[in-house]
Amino acid sequence: MALTPSTMLALGTKAPDFQLPDVVSGQTISLATFSGKQALVVMFICRHCPFVKHVQAQLAKIGQDYEDKDVGIVAISSNYVKSHPEDAPELLKQMAIALGFNFPYCYDATQEVAKAFQAACTPDFFVFDSAKRIPDGNRQLELVYRGQLDDSRPSNDKPVTGKDLRAAIDAVLAGQPVNRVQTPSIGCNIKWKPGNEPSY
Repeated sequence: MALTPSTMLALGTKAPDFQLPDVVSGQTISLATFSGKQALVVMFICRHCPFVKHVQAQLAKIGQDYEDKDVGIVAISSNYVKSHPEDAPELLKQMAIALGFNFPYCYDATQEVAKAFQAACTPDFFVFDSAKRIPDGNRQLELVYRGQLDDSRPSNDKPVTGKDLRAAIDAVLAGQPVNRVQTPSIGCNIKWKPGNEPSY
């Protein structure tokens, strides 16, 4: 396991489009799936990583707590399954069902979506705000938060609360600016296919 922090993609970045299969429903999930949502949360997670296991119950709780709010949530796993078969789509499906995820959990087989978001670790979190209108009148999702779920780590005794991610979501929903002082997430590195490692 290589301990890896978030790349901290530039705030204001437009949400990259994607089209990925949901491992539970089989449906194709894209940016358009969340059209009209005030906020979009994108999380890069997996099944085997101890950092994800440490927070996975809180991820499910966040899905439940914001189910009736104007928030879209999607989880994505981009790990190379030949080196890490525990992260194969059928096992991700078991994980999603066991934890009660009420949001799509997608598999990024080409790893191109992870690269588009400059995701580096599991877990890695991104929050986009749709408040800005572009000239054609449509709303554009812009990055307002990237970084950690909260201060808890498997190696410390701090409770898993999701406070940093929740604060960012709540600010977007309230029409308030998100605190720009943000702490990188840290976790296992994304398991890249040999020869497919990103340059960021």
